[in-house]
Amino acid sequence: MEFFSNNLAESLIVIGLIMLAVEIAILGFATFILFFVGVACVVTGALIYVDIIPDTLMSATLTVGLLTAIDALLLWKPLKNIQQKVDNKPAQSDLIGHSFILGHDVSATQNPYYHYSGVQWKLISAQPIAAGSMVKVIKADVGIFYVELSD
Repeated sequence: MEFFSNNLAESLIVIGLIMLAVEIAILGFATFILFFVGVACVVTGALIYVDIIPDTLMSATLTVGLLTAIDALLLWKPLKNIQQKVDNKPAQSDLIGHSFILGHDVSATQNPYYHYSGVQWKLISAQPIAAGSMVKVIKADVGIFYVELSD
């Protein structure tokens, strides 16, 4: 504890950076609490380092608390809005466009499996396709290939 109080500015900066790293890298910016406290610790450490606030545990605690509240008030809504933006476009997969020759007929009642890349894929098609036809994957879901006749 003596080391912490003797090196208060540096300790606060290190603690703040650790909190920011945990918030961003481990929690994926899901909660903002560690972010607000981390920013407040870094700013407080910098203010102590340049002698704007006194080098005491009481002033550091008070400043971290006030800056955390100010950060939360100013940044909560913009950060929440950033999280709300969702891209509804389906992710492009390298499986889409994969072509192969059907080993079995595919229809509404027949959905054979195709082994590819270590996975058994159920084949689904909007129209019947005969065995031996060249098909390509147009959509891939978990364990399912949606196929159509290849050009």
